[in-house]
Amino acid sequence: MIYEFLNNNRDELAKRCREKVAKRPGRSATDEQLQNGVPMFLGQLIRTLQIEQTSAPLKSRAISGPAGGAAAASEVGASAAKHGKDLLDLGFTVDEVVHDYGDLCQAITDLAVERDAPFLVDEFRTLNRCLDNAIADAVTEFGYQRESVTADRLAKEANERAGWFAHELRNYLGTASLAFSAAKAGNLSLSGATGSILERSLASLSRLIEDSLVDIRAIAQPTDILNSFSLSEFVAEIASAAELAAQAKGCLLVTPAVDGELAICGNRELLLSATANLLQNAIKFTHANTEVKLTAFAFADRILIEVSDHCGGLPPNAAETMFLPFSQGGTDRTGIGLGLTIAQQSVVANNGTLTVRDTGPIGCIFTISLPRFSVLT
Repeated sequence: MIYEFLNNNRDELAKRCREKVAKRPGRSATDEQLQNGVPMFLGQLIRTLQIEQTSAPLKSRAISGPAGGAAAASEVGASAAKHGKDLLDLGFTVDEVVHDYGDLCQAITDLAVERDAPFLVDEFRTLNRCLDNAIADAVTEFGYQRESVTADRLAKEANERAGWFAHELRNYLGTASLAFSAAKAGNLSLSGATGSILERSLASLSRLIEDSLVDIRAIAQPTDILNSFSLSEFVAEIASAAELAAQAKGCLLVTPAVDGELAICGNRELLLSATANLLQNAIKFTHANTEVKLTAFAFADRILIEVSDHCGGLPPNAAETMFLPFSQGGTDRTGIGLGLTIAQQSVVANNGTLTVRDTGPIGCIFTISLPRFSVLT
């Protein structure tokens, strides 16, 4: 009987399946997965064939399920579903699910030919039924789990986009409110510097809202809008907008002179957003009556923009997590923990890097590194 042949060669068949798995590029399996995958299926197949030789052959359906693909609970279905989920967790495709059971079928066929073991037609039908049900249940579970993972990922991305929008909206609104309050308290003309800050903030708010209406994320804007622009003018604009926030916090914003011959190339709006977020973060956490410094200079073939503060230094291991979404440090939790994430994404989108180094007990320094351009175009 074929089940006797399979039972006597279980170890050899399992070994051949493992070897076939190992030969496929990128495929690996843990001991637990091997136990819950093909080897377990082999035992279920043997039991099915044994029962079908008894006077109650239909009882085998509880193990291997019915023919025809109808949905039914079975041991084969349960273990195959787990095997499909295991492969998804490892990042494999649906092809791997099918191949794993195909490996066993090939191993059985090869070994039967080598050992000249006879197969009855009904036994082959049982083998095919078990394989069909196992593959169907594994693929079905794989697809369900993949859809669930995809739905979770899309929900997370949508949540991050909404958080990004709210964060930037609050930034621009906060600057506009500070400018308005300063103009109102000092009875200032809106044609001066404070009025310019208010005007730029309102323009940024308008642009942000327009972008959101067509669901365009700034981080995904096409690269054909990249242009060279003056580094000194760039820094001056950022410093002007951040000055009011620094005054409100009771700290001093220091901006050393920038070489007027230096330029950077990239998406200006993204880089403005990134640097403004770093400055806002520095002003938020720096101690009163200290200073926040915004420095920009050339170093070899790079332009470095540094934001240093007097926050007292970083907590242990903070540098490893501070760029993660919704990560917040310190006791001030007025934000939503996206500022540094947005800054890093914006810098990376412009072929740059964003790093932080601890200068405790003084504070920390955030450094944006971008390709250097010395001639404006």
